[in-house]
Amino acid sequence: MLEIKDTKPDELLIFERSRPGRIGYSLPECDVPAVPAGELVPQEMLRADGLAFPEVYEVDVIRHYTALSRRNFGVDNGFYPLGSCTMKYNPKINEDVARYPGLAKIHPYQPEESLQGALELMYRLQQDLAGITGMDEVTLQPAAGAHGEWTGLMMIRAYHESRGDKRTKVIVPDSSHGTNPASASVAGFETVTLPSTARGMVDLDALRAAVGDDTAALMLTNPNTLGLFEEQIGQIADIVHAAGGLLYYDGANSNAIMGITRPGDMGFDVVHLNLHKTMSTPHGGGGPGAGPVGVKKLLAPFLPQPTVVKNESGKYAIRGSRAEGSTDRAGDGDGGTSRSIGRVKAYYGNFGILVRAYAYIRTLGPEGLRQVSENAVLNANYMMKRLAPYFEMPYPDVCKHEFVMSGSGLAKYGIRTLDVAKRLLDFGYHPPTIYFPLNVEECIMIEPTETESKETLDGFIDVMIAIAKEAETNPEILLNAPYTTPVTRLDETGAARKPVLNCACG
Repeated sequence: MLEIKDTKPDELLIFERSRPGRIGYSLPECDVPAVPAGELVPQEMLRADGLAFPEVYEVDVIRHYTALSRRNFGVDNGFYPLGSCTMKYNPKINEDVARYPGLAKIHPYQPEESLQGALELMYRLQQDLAGITGMDEVTLQPAAGAHGEWTGLMMIRAYHESRGDKRTKVIVPDSSHGTNPASASVAGFETVTLPSTARGMVDLDALRAAVGDDTAALMLTNPNTLGLFEEQIGQIADIVHAAGGLLYYDGANSNAIMGITRPGDMGFDVVHLNLHKTMSTPHGGGGPGAGPVGVKKLLAPFLPQPTVVKNESGKYAIRGSRAEGSTDRAGDGDGGTSRSIGRVKAYYGNFGILVRAYAYIRTLGPEGLRQVSENAVLNANYMMKRLAPYFEMPYPDVCKHEFVMSGSGLAKYGIRTLDVAKRLLDFGYHPPTIYFPLNVEECIMIEPTETESKETLDGFIDVMIAIAKEAETNPEILLNAPYTTPVTRLDETGAARKPVLNCACG
């Protein structure tokens, strides 16, 4: 009888495929004299034994990495309900546009005359983002959201210092993104944590007590990280401004408000946008990102350089020297003496990502961007209402693009939120964000985005309901899940305390 092996061919490790003497490459003979490594490298830095490379054919390498790629989960092959992350689909037309030879094969050191199309695109994107956010000027340089946070905070710091005003503290809500206090710390500020009310909003009394003549800024996103709109945002802005501080908008949740309201109209002085969250550019994977920052006029002199401008002749030009580290800036109205914080990214930012964002905005237009937000809010509220009978809802009011619920009600069956997340994997769904924000016990944070159909939402909801019922009737199933993944339930404590970071296989 044919024996069926437990391990499938595409689950083998590369070292398990290895056989002595197999070679997957062919190199020409070396045309320079060979020199022993000991003559070039100090003896104490040389290995005592050889490297344990696998010996495989080319086809084995191809099949190995193709099999690994199939294990990756992405928005192109499944629903990705990560709260706070806005894992929206990336339209392929954006990818096509970014690959146009006239955009993909240019170099920033070409003469400006030969870059007019690219410069016009960046100029228009600056204008579009300023209009969407209600800001006066925009820099496209920052490479990611947290980089944008730091850039904005450095401008806030430079603004206060230019006025001879020593301000050392940045206020952040207890539900803020972890990057907020981290960015403030890197920018040289102390952080003050602000508690939320029972409704998940900023506590105005606590804010009044926290602000003072040492307050540099309040960092906030609206809707906030709980998916709730700060109804008292006007009062919040007044309190911070009255104390001499500035209001910073974390743009992570902008997918809920595009075309409906703008941070600039709420009273914010500076905002960053996560283009991967709001403008559908690629998300994660360690590749290039973009976190443009918009500012009101009072912060415009401190913007990073260079920026793109349109001159009187209708041509597009670079404002600020191209030279790395230069702080020259023409047109500031201060005789050419700049207060810019300087360059924060090589050249003008990650141009290919900016092209994708521009294509997205121009494809949808103002009405389309508003519909994106409206659909995202509709999807989130639909899911929240359907799941409410089965999970705890600490903030049952109308949510925006995302909502938080809690698995604490399953504790009586010995089940935690982590068990729910692990069980979801068996049904082919990527789990939502769990245990964030930290101020919600056993938190489950779900963001469906606007790009998912009702059928997709219903499928996920039905599985979540089924898991909640399993917790009641057969909790053992959840405690040992997942069962269908290449790697099943890990010893998380052991993995954290005694990680295996190398492989002595072969």
